[in-house]
Amino acid sequence: MRKIAFLLSLTILLPLLAGCGEGGSASLPAISGKAGEIIVVASKAQWESEVGNRIRGALASEYEYLPQKEPLFNLANVPEASVNKLIKVHRNMLYLKVGEGQKAGMQVRNDVFASPQTVVLVTAPSDDEAAAFIKANADALVEAFEKAERDRLISNAKLYEEVKLRDMLNAKFGGSPCFPNGYSLKKQTPDFVWISYETSYTIQGIFVYTYPYENDSQLTAENLVRKRNEFVKENVPATSEGSYMITNPTIVPGFREVEYNGIKRAEVRSLWDTYGDFMGGPFVSHAFRSQDGKNIIVIEGFVYAPKYNKRNYLRQVESIICSFEWKK
Repeated sequence: MRKIAFLLSLTILLPLLAGCGEGGSASLPAISGKAGEIIVVASKAQWESEVGNRIRGALASEYEYLPQKEPLFNLANVPEASVNKLIKVHRNMLYLKVGEGQKAGMQVRNDVFASPQTVVLVTAPSDDEAAAFIKANADALVEAFEKAERDRLISNAKLYEEVKLRDMLNAKFGGSPCFPNGYSLKKQTPDFVWISYETSYTIQGIFVYTYPYENDSQLTAENLVRKRNEFVKENVPATSEGSYMITNPTIVPGFREVEYNGIKRAEVRSLWDTYGDFMGGPFVSHAFRSQDGKNIIVIEGFVYAPKYNKRNYLRQVESIICSFEWKK
C-alpha cells in the first residue's frame, strides 16, 4: 500500500520537478482562481501544525501600508488526495512534500498544469525541518508569488496597451511604464504627469515627475516624501476648495532598494491623505536617476477605493510602475 501511495504521489509531483517550460504553452488550459489566491497542497495535520503556521505567517501575514487589514494572499488548504482537474489549474499553488529522502528546498515552476501558472514545491525530510525552512526563506516564498501576480498583470497590460501614453512619456522622460486599456492622461506640466483610471467608486492613479539630481541623500525616505509633498500639493487637488493631497504624517513610510528592468530604484510605501478633505488610501513609489544622471525620476501608483479592499488595486498600479523601462 505504501508503494502504491508513493507512485500516486510521484505521478502528481513529476510535472512539478520537470516543469512544462517557462513562458506559457498553447496546449495548456487557462488558469482559474482570483488574484491573490494560493492553493496550499498539504495534509490537514500539516496545515494545523507548526509548518502550517509558518506558511500562514509568510503568505497570509498582514499586507503593510493599507488603511484596513488585508492578508498578503488568501490561502486555501487542499489535501493532496483532493487535488482534482479543477484545482490543478489554479493560478498559484504551493505543494508541501515531506518525507524520508527529501532535502529541504524550494522549486518554482511556471505553467505546469495551466497557463500562466506558478507552482512552488517545498520539500523537507520532516515537518519540523519544513517549518524551519519556510521560516528562513519566507521572503523568497512571498516574492515567488508576488512576481507571479506582477508578471501576469504586466503581460496583460502589454497585450492591451495604451500606446499613446508610452509615446508621450518616452518623449518627456526618456522611458515609460506599460499602461493597460482604460488609463488616460489627466494632467501634464513641464515636470509632472498624472495618468488615471477612474470608475464610479475607484481611482487608480500614476504620477511621474522629475527634478534635478544633486546627490544620493535625495534618495532617502525622508527627502523623497518631502519632495512628494511639494509636487502633490501643487498638482493634485482634492474635492473641497483649498484641499490637496498629502502624505500621511503620522506613519513612518516603508523604504527599500529594489531593481526592475535593470533600473535600481528607491521604493517608498505609505498612505496618502488630504489636507482639508477626507480622502485617502495607499501608495507606492519608485525613484531613480535619469539615464544621463542629471535628474531624479519618480513614478508612483496610488489607490482611492473607499468601498473596497485595496490590496489587489494596489498590486495593479504597482505592476505598472515596476514595468517602467527606458525608451528603446
